[in-house]
Order: sequence, then structure tokens, then C-alpha cells
Amino acid sequence: MNINPNIDKPIFIQIAEQLEDSIFTGVFPEETKIPSTNEISALLHINPHTVLKGMNMLVDDEIIYKKRGLGMFVKNGAVEKIRQKRQSHFYNQYIATLIEEASKLQMTKEEIMKLIERGYENERNSN
Repeated sequence: MNINPNIDKPIFIQIAEQLEDSIFTGVFPEETKIPSTNEISALLHINPHTVLKGMNMLVDDEIIYKKRGLGMFVKNGAVEKIRQKRQSHFYNQYIATLIEEASKLQMTKEEIMKLIERGYENERNSN
């Protein structure tokens, strides 16, 4: 985990996002224990309450849950929940903005699709 205190995003949100990303990419599979608040706090040299605040965001989103006396665990179904959340964010952040700008440019759906296909081709050719 890397926390950047020099950006505008609060540290507890950075912690929540990085834990969520670790769950999504399989670092912490569903129904496995994640590091404790104190472990993350010691690793990053930050206040445990800040870590807990980030973890509580994931509890509220039903990504992780607490087993009393055992710690925090990744909830079954968390990966799909994160995927749905990210797809929704992707649509709102990129697709809706793309369509809005294309509309201003009076572009047709076909013209937009050609640009997307060109982008895919460029990506494939660069790899």
C-alpha cells in the first residue's frame, strides 16, 4: 500500500480504495482475512483511527465484514459488487462524458464507434 499525503484525496479514502483494489485483483480473496487496522497503521505510519475509517467505508459498502475477535474478512460476493461499482463509475466518468462531448461535436454513433475501434486497434498494436 502506498499512501500519498500530498494529494487532495483524504488518507482514509486512499486506504479504502487500495484495499478494495487488492480485493478486486485477488490479493485478498473472498472469505479471507485482511490485515488488521493496527497492522496497516504500523506499516503506513498513520493513525489507526484513519485506517479504521477507511475500513468502515468498505464495511458500509458490504465489501468486508468483522468477525468478532478474529478481524476483518472479505465478504462473499465482494468482487462482483466492486465490479458493478466500477462499471457504474466507468459509465458515469467516461461514457456519459464521451457522449455529451460527441453530441456537442454533432458526431453520430457510428463516428464514435469508429473512434473507439481505432483506439482498440492502437492499443493492440502497441502491445
